[in-house]
Amino acid sequence: MRILIVNTSEKTGGAAVAANRLKDALNNNGVKAKMLVRDKLTDDITVVSLGHEWHNQWNLLWERFCVYWNLNFSRNQLFEIDLANTGTDITKLREFKEADIIHLSWINQGMLSLKGIRKILDSGKPVVWTMHDIWPATGICHITLNCLRYQSACGNCRLLPNGGSTNDLSHRVLERKKKMLEGRNVMFVTCSKWLEKEARKSAILAGQQVRSIPNPIDTHVFHPADSKQARIKTGLPLNKKIILFASQRVTNVNKGISYLVEACHQLATKYPEMVDNTAVAILGGHAEDLREEFDFEVCELGYVNDTQQIVDVYNACDVFVLPSLSENLPNTIMEAMACGVPSIGFKVGGIPEMIDHRVNGYVAAERSADDLARGIRWILDEADYAALSEASVGKVLRCYSQRSVAMRYLEVYNEALAYKNFRL
Repeated sequence: MRILIVNTSEKTGGAAVAANRLKDALNNNGVKAKMLVRDKLTDDITVVSLGHEWHNQWNLLWERFCVYWNLNFSRNQLFEIDLANTGTDITKLREFKEADIIHLSWINQGMLSLKGIRKILDSGKPVVWTMHDIWPATGICHITLNCLRYQSACGNCRLLPNGGSTNDLSHRVLERKKKMLEGRNVMFVTCSKWLEKEARKSAILAGQQVRSIPNPIDTHVFHPADSKQARIKTGLPLNKKIILFASQRVTNVNKGISYLVEACHQLATKYPEMVDNTAVAILGGHAEDLREEFDFEVCELGYVNDTQQIVDVYNACDVFVLPSLSENLPNTIMEAMACGVPSIGFKVGGIPEMIDHRVNGYVAAERSADDLARGIRWILDEADYAALSEASVGKVLRCYSQRSVAMRYLEVYNEALAYKNFRL
């Protein structure tokens, strides 16, 4: 069986990391898998570039311009909207023709157009589509933030100037997506049970199959290691308890850094000794913008894409905090848990599926800096830390190992092939 996983980037972003890990998990378990990407960053022979860089850049710029124009030339929501109005036709590529299954992943920002996806569906090859966010089930957004309009027809979109209208861009794109899938079957896979539940409500996905399979992680790479040695490698303080926050862009409002700042203010006020014995490590771009926000020492690690360095950072820290306002199944929590680091997150999206409250971490009430502070204090100073760490690793080995996830996807692929043969 030959699988072609299609994703915009090879490495950049959570979806790219997850898609790459799935490709490796499949190859390590007897399934031939390749990735087709626009942005190839390594010399990995199992990753194939679209080529035609100028054409790819034009597709990206044209789609962004169309979004920009619809926003009345405002940058505020520029990368929160995707139209898929332009992209590359991949059906003529050798890799496409050789594949038994086409596995779509995150294909936005000029990678594939809705017209191109319809062409893939019309090719007769079975299509599996992993949803790393809710965009395939909505008009134009990747995060609904409790908006329910995608369940009927979209329109009056919060992302558009003046709240849009009943026949605005979000409504029109939703109708195009419905037409794209009309009379065609796609096996949709969500990375969390929460997203599966939300996707099933979509007007676009009515009649389509939707199920959940988590992302995999290589537990031979992400695993517990000596904390002192990890701190020496990363340059983090040896004499403090370290809170870790990580995001590709740490100032992204959706990642909730402001709640961590407020939680640390509360802890510093209530437990003054923590000011001297606690530090906050920030992994990701723009960390310098937060330098003056915390009462605790801030260790700016910047953006890191070397896997071993990332593993060292996790092992150097005592607790990982991700106070996101919306999440699917964050790789960062999975990585921290695999390294034996207890995690804290809000009760949103797929986070409560990963963190078992007070068993391997702490699930805080949504948007509550108070409860976030309680969780940090509990893990650092009150809980049985060794038990939390052991439970974190055990959860990852049971639920997210390469083999367990690969076998679940293999069932989906076989089902997709069987359905194709039945139709024939």
